[in-house]
Amino acid sequence: MAGHSHAKNIMHRKGKSDAARSKVFSKLAREITVAAKLGMPDPAFNSRLRLAVINARAQSMPRDNIERAIKKASGADTENYEEIRYEGYGPGGVAVIVEALTDNRNRTASNVRSTFSKNGGALGETNSVGFMFDRVGEIFYPAKAGSEDKVMEAAIEAGADDVESDEDGHWIYTSFEQLNEVAAALEKVLGEAESAKFIFKPQNEVPVDAEKGATLLKLIGILEEDDDVQNVYSNFDISDEDMSKIEAA
Repeated sequence: MAGHSHAKNIMHRKGKSDAARSKVFSKLAREITVAAKLGMPDPAFNSRLRLAVINARAQSMPRDNIERAIKKASGADTENYEEIRYEGYGPGGVAVIVEALTDNRNRTASNVRSTFSKNGGALGETNSVGFMFDRVGEIFYPAKAGSEDKVMEAAIEAGADDVESDEDGHWIYTSFEQLNEVAAALEKVLGEAESAKFIFKPQNEVPVDAEKGATLLKLIGILEEDDDVQNVYSNFDISDEDMSKIEAA
C-alpha cells in the first residue's frame, strides 16, 4: 500500500453563503431520498443510505432535514429521480465525468451540454472517457483523526487499498465492493469518517496550465452549481504555481 500526498486540485470553498449551503443541503437530501426509496428507510440496513447520511452529517445538515428526506421517500408525491452519467472533455483535453439525479432528463442534458460548449469543452458519448477512471470507494478523515502512520495502520487492518495523506487529512481508498465494510472497520478505530462515498478516481492526470486551468475550473464550478448535478470528476493536474496565478487573477 502506498502513502503519498493528495493532489491539491480541489479548491476548498470556505465560509459558504446561506444560498450555497442551501444548495448543498438540497443535493444531499435528494441523494438521501433516492437511497431510502431504493432500499430500506433505515441506514442500518441500507448501505447507500448510510453513506448518504454520513456525508450529510459531515456538511452539518440538521437531523430534522435528514429525517425529513428519509420520510419523503415513502410519500405518494415523491419525485422519480433518474441517475444519469455524462462524459466529455474540458479545456486542455482533460476528461470530465458528471453524475446527475434528475426528474427531467431533457432539461439536465441540455444544461450540461450547454455548459460544456460555453466553457471550452465538449460533451461526449457514454464511456467516451469513463475508461480513464476507476470506480472506487473513498473515505476521508481530517488530519486530527490521527497521524499518517496511525491511519495507514488502521487502513491496512481494515482492508483498504491505498491511503493518501497531507496536512489537510487522510484519503483512504477501497475497492467498489468493500467500501461499506472498510468504513465500518475504520469507524471502530478512528470514529465516524467525515465522508464515505463512491468516486471516479483518475488512473492518470493531465497537466493543465493557468490559462486552461482557469477555464476548466469555471466549467466545473458551473456544473457543480446545477441543481441536478450531484458530482463532477476530472483528471486534471494544476501546479501550485499555476493555481496561484489563477487565484490571483
